[in-house]
Amino acid sequence: MSVITIERRVLEKNDEVARQNRELIARHDIFCINLVSSPGSGKTSILEKTIELLRGQVRIAVIEGDVQTDLDAQRVARYGVPAVQIITRGGCHLEANLVSEALRSIDLAVTDLLVIENVGNLVCPSNYDLGEAIKVVVASTTEGDDKPLKYPGMFRNAGVLLINKIDLAPYLTSDIATLRANAMKTNPSLTVFETSCVSGAGFPEWTAWLKSKSARKS
Repeated sequence: MSVITIERRVLEKNDEVARQNRELIARHDIFCINLVSSPGSGKTSILEKTIELLRGQVRIAVIEGDVQTDLDAQRVARYGVPAVQIITRGGCHLEANLVSEALRSIDLAVTDLLVIENVGNLVCPSNYDLGEAIKVVVASTTEGDDKPLKYPGMFRNAGVLLINKIDLAPYLTSDIATLRANAMKTNPSLTVFETSCVSGAGFPEWTAWLKSKSARKS
């Protein structure tokens, strides 16, 4: 019982900071996504291609979460966008207070889209609100088509699913249609995009969706 109480208190504290983050982000009319996946799904490659395609159309800033290195932030920074690295030193997810600190290093007044690339993990990040508008979960074809059934919490809490590496589907036993069906069974409200960073498939639709969400209201 004490373990449950402590966990509840931790999440309540996190949720309060997340609320403050969300209010700050909303005041600047920014659309914020929390990009989540297991390691190796292609999250950072998706982010790079997204930035490349939206460059000059949407002002993007990135918060990178990593267990040990700043390699992903270095990759993103090459595209000329502001990138803040959070190194968790072994922590398996980002928390709202870490994002709150990172927000101080971003000029929110000149940002339309804020992407938080979470630590590679499909378990812990599902429970932690960071102040984002929506969670975007990436599942690659190389991971198999049963990921939504194995990690239902993440797929239930996400609003968008990117099925990535579809160019590899002909060489795998996993099935894209089955992956999509399992995801929709877990969360019928998911918006789904099928993408390939190699061929570029699905990126026009994905970036158009992001652009529409990031359009300034003022």
